[in-house]
Amino acid sequence: MIKEAVVLCGGRGQRLRPYTDHIPKPMLKIAGKPVLEYVIANLKRNKVEKAYFAVGYLGEKIEEYFGDGKKFGIEIEYKYEKTPLNTAGAVAQFKNDIEGDDFYILAADHLTSWNLMGMAEKHREKKAIVTIGFVEKKSVLDYGVGKIENGFVKDFVEKPMETYLINTGIYVANSSLFYYLKVGEDLSKNVFPKLLKSKEKIAAFVDDSEFWMDIGRVKDYERVNDLLSITSLEGKLFYNQR
Repeated sequence: MIKEAVVLCGGRGQRLRPYTDHIPKPMLKIAGKPVLEYVIANLKRNKVEKAYFAVGYLGEKIEEYFGDGKKFGIEIEYKYEKTPLNTAGAVAQFKNDIEGDDFYILAADHLTSWNLMGMAEKHREKKAIVTIGFVEKKSVLDYGVGKIENGFVKDFVEKPMETYLINTGIYVANSSLFYYLKVGEDLSKNVFPKLLKSKEKIAAFVDDSEFWMDIGRVKDYERVNDLLSITSLEGKLFYNQR
């Protein structure tokens, strides 16, 4: 069972301005609670005992609210980024702190009831250096799409439905990942391509049975706030225990 998680809390939240002008993104409230409090609740629900917070912009507000984590049933430690380290650099700070063979990495700006323990089980079965959590999304193109061969139309579909997998920013990583982490690099843009080039195994975990939503943009944040205000979703995310 994985008992440790690195939570990335250092982003400036530029896409969420003006909400983040004076509040760090993880402290934006949804149904009266900071987003990060929901993240912690899901970690606890998945039997995580210790969380390492990589904080930056207005990080003192996060530490002031959550403290050592005892009030929330989980142990919390902090590392402050004096200059932006990017996602890989933020995780790399904890190389000498992680005690287990595997640990979770996740962003602090996602609202989710993700089954981390199920993901960890698949990660170990695949013997991967890292497992990426994906959710399936569908969207309708606003245009007609043609298939062209040798200058002739062979097929035509008006406003087709496209299905694709979105990286949730939820990962299970083996401690050997630290070898590939460098300050200033991004996990998705730099580290994962580096792993593939080195023939390391990256596993995929697709789970549409649980709730996941990115609140990185103003419209997403306002939408999920409205959603939680009119449904019982908050109970599923915050109170249920596995």
